[in-house]
Amino acid sequence: MQTETKQIEVPQVEEKEVRGIVVRFAGDSGDGMQLTGTNFTQATALHGNDLSTFPDFPAEIRAPIGATFGVSAFQIFFGAEDVTTAGDDVDVLVAMNPAALTTNLHMILEGGLLIVDSGAFTDKNLAKAKYESNPLEDGSLNGYRLLSINIHKQVLEAVAPFGLSHKEALRSKNMWTLGLVMWLFDRDRSATITGLRSKFVKNPVVAEANIAALNAGHAYGETAELPVGIHVYKVPKAEVEPGYYRNITGTQALAWGLLAGSEQAEIDLLFASYPITPASGLLHELASRKDFRVNTFQAEDEIAAVCAAIGASFAGSLGITSSAGPGIALKAEGIALAAATELPLVVVNTQRGGPSTGLPTKTEQSDFNMALFGRHGDTPIPVIAASTSADCFWMAIEAVRLATKYMTPVMLLSDGYLANASEPWKIPQVDSLASFKVEYSDDPQEFRPSIRNEKTKARVWAKPGTPGMEHRIGGIERSFETGDISYDPENHQKMTELRKLKVENISSDIPLQEVSYGRDSGKLAVLGWGSTFGAIHQAVKRAVSEGLEVSHIQVQYLSPMPRNLGELLSNFEAILIPEMNTGQFIRMVRSEFLLDAESLTKVSGQPFKISEIVDAIQRKYKDLEKRA
Repeated sequence: MQTETKQIEVPQVEEKEVRGIVVRFAGDSGDGMQLTGTNFTQATALHGNDLSTFPDFPAEIRAPIGATFGVSAFQIFFGAEDVTTAGDDVDVLVAMNPAALTTNLHMILEGGLLIVDSGAFTDKNLAKAKYESNPLEDGSLNGYRLLSINIHKQVLEAVAPFGLSHKEALRSKNMWTLGLVMWLFDRDRSATITGLRSKFVKNPVVAEANIAALNAGHAYGETAELPVGIHVYKVPKAEVEPGYYRNITGTQALAWGLLAGSEQAEIDLLFASYPITPASGLLHELASRKDFRVNTFQAEDEIAAVCAAIGASFAGSLGITSSAGPGIALKAEGIALAAATELPLVVVNTQRGGPSTGLPTKTEQSDFNMALFGRHGDTPIPVIAASTSADCFWMAIEAVRLATKYMTPVMLLSDGYLANASEPWKIPQVDSLASFKVEYSDDPQEFRPSIRNEKTKARVWAKPGTPGMEHRIGGIERSFETGDISYDPENHQKMTELRKLKVENISSDIPLQEVSYGRDSGKLAVLGWGSTFGAIHQAVKRAVSEGLEVSHIQVQYLSPMPRNLGELLSNFEAILIPEMNTGQFIRMVRSEFLLDAESLTKVSGQPFKISEIVDAIQRKYKDLEKRA
């Protein structure tokens, strides 16, 4: 008997090519949005697009299900050209419940694509999100292309063969959604499937259930009769410099930079820290790298952490500590002790919204003043700042170099955005990393703890257990000649000026300031530091394409600043300084260079949008033209 084979007719779906696109996943903190976004990012990187991500965490550890303050989101901007931010307006929003929809709807472009799990739009969840009627039914979403799918139902059907409980089965809804979005952007699922099997190696049933949900979501896109206007997006590969790349977060880059710095300096590290959001990831990352020259120590509090790091430096290793704003405040006396004893110390400050507990999971640049001046007495220390997630690697190496060469604490500024955001990073050749081996004092006959390098003014570094080099140092002022305790007024004057001069001299050992984009002179320079780099870069590019005479200058060395910065800034008629604080760096620029710069500030816990800086550039440019 012959059986007739029925062929499934796959609907023809329109394809649309775009040069760049912004996708945002949003749902409860238990919906797995960060995992979904991370897997989609991996697939996008393997596809060959340039990208930048922004994980947007809620402050609550576990908010009630359906609460607006418990929404977790992950945004990715990817494209065929250089991408330096996670994007402004969202093209595709995935909302897993009413709370995710109401808190993120304002971000999506008019006419953008909304993918919504209708199975979560129950009366109870609608009430929690303060909806008086169901937005999927009342016409309020008519301005968008709505793809409403009962993902709850689809997932339960997809994983039914695996015998999971109702609750366990619904945990796979993020993978079903990921499968649909991978179909939408023509992404390969193989890396995600391999990752799921690795993640759940001890629970293969859960792994296969998630894979089934992933494949089912992809198949839904292929076979379902989708509404008119839903199309597959084609994003061409980016043209990038040949080499080996991997996706990296700022936290990973910081950790690997510190490890690379220890190898270049040929010195052991002690990383002593106390957990605090968003800095804790650095401790986690370094704790897993015991195959390098690093030991990690989770202290009982912030003060113990910085003191343990200083003790490691006294013993001949390099002490490193990290925190966010509140913890850095607690470490202030310890940092001043390291400055007084002239011991190397790297302090990583991953800034967050403040003051006090503030916004633990959000980003800000409001620790600038504290980094430069937040210690008692005259306590100058070098302060440097990373500009991108990948740049965290290089600035961590630089922090190690400066701390060990000049025998001083160095503060390295990152922030919550850089720490959690990711981007493609070209892995450097190991032999391209220059050596800066640490030199310890090895002459017991001539040794005194007060001996200094004539060029750098750094005092000698002697391991205390070395025969003939026994010595004491402490926080009380010491004699310039002998290193012994001294209360002499003239000696204190001399030592204070010496420590100041030592830091100032670093300006001759750092690169001259260059223009990041645009010309070396002109009408307007947009001056930034830290994580504002990406938004400023894109805004200036856009302004230049419109015929405006604008340049971008990004400062990485905040104290001391590059010795040619004042001269460079004087080549422009006006200066605009965007900062995620109330205007701290601008005060430094005005006082140091007597320039009438204009401030653009933002303290919402969110990074700058490109459009915000473009608008400020256009306003300033019009003012300049009126004056002319």
